[in-house]
Amino acid sequence: MHLTTLAGHALSRGRTPAETYALLSRRTRKPVPSARAVCLALAIPLAETARRLDDCYDALLADPRPGSEHDTGELLEALGVFDVPKPLTDTELAVVEHFLVAIEAMGGIRPGHQHGLSRWFTTGNLGAAYLSLAAARPLPRTGDPALYWATLVTAGELLTTPVADTRLKYALAHCRTQAARHP
Repeated sequence: MHLTTLAGHALSRGRTPAETYALLSRRTRKPVPSARAVCLALAIPLAETARRLDDCYDALLADPRPGSEHDTGELLEALGVFDVPKPLTDTELAVVEHFLVAIEAMGGIRPGHQHGLSRWFTTGNLGAAYLSLAAARPLPRTGDPALYWATLVTAGELLTTPVADTRLKYALAHCRTQAARHP
């Protein structure tokens, strides 16, 4: 049976992408084709799949150790290899553009935070990205607080129109307060 078909079957039975990868990799002893099959079963385009697997090949897939399939699957999932891209609307694209301006105005960002934001942009989880940025703050020496908070206010207004999660409303109120403090 084709690996992608097997991956699709395992996913349809409620297995996570990491579990599906481990199952296929353990059976075939071929980590790259197993990871590719999971991505394709998730309808991640082939070119994007190839890029993602190339990015982590040396660290995770080049020299697999027997018995490490589960751990490798979990790492692939944590790295976002199995994240299904969500097409964004024009409004959502505008929100992402505002987020990118805010990230620049931060004056620096931790790699883990940047990775999380990138995953949320890919999967369309812009509410989580907004909450994360609203909880952060610009760096004192290199950041631009006025631009940071003003940009987050604009992004928050786009996210909360017409209806919003209560957490987003509170985050927007926080950003407005901060913007007023940093004119």
